[in-house]
Amino acid sequence: MATLTVFRFETENGAEQAVDVIEKLQKQQLIQLHDAATITWPVGSRKPKTKHLSHLAGRGALDGAFWGMLFGMIFFVPIFGIAVGAAMGAIGAQFRDYGINDDFIKNVRGKVTEGTSAVFLLTSGGVLDKIVESTKSLPRFELINSNLSNEQEAALRSAFAGEFETATPGAGV
Repeated sequence: MATLTVFRFETENGAEQAVDVIEKLQKQQLIQLHDAATITWPVGSRKPKTKHLSHLAGRGALDGAFWGMLFGMIFFVPIFGIAVGAAMGAIGAQFRDYGINDDFIKNVRGKVTEGTSAVFLLTSGGVLDKIVESTKSLPRFELINSNLSNEQEAALRSAFAGEFETATPGAGV
């Protein structure tokens, strides 16, 4: 089963730096990346910039329409009002299979703000200790959502938090 995780960075370019790390991990076969997308919200911009990373996606990847609808629900539906929101609500039912619900949307919307960035990863088969080691060069980040079980998510948070507590400049929750 693939895992959808969302990491938020305190910088505009953190997500792009994370993509570079994930790409290297994928080439080393330390993680299987099924699909990915980034959000970058430059300071002074009215809305975030989104990017589907189709060049990294594996077989069975989601299409750009999935990411477009997801990002539309998170960032743009509040702008359009109740009528469009109701229509998007019907479409949103398909996202529940990925662990995407109202709480997910509110959480991401509240944390990915001007001056920050985020990377959305659909992955499987990661070698956690190698991944944690590879994130040391990244700017401070936070795991803001995953569809892992509570126990799996706690282990992931713990792995990254342990790295951060040792004064590593990159990894942290």
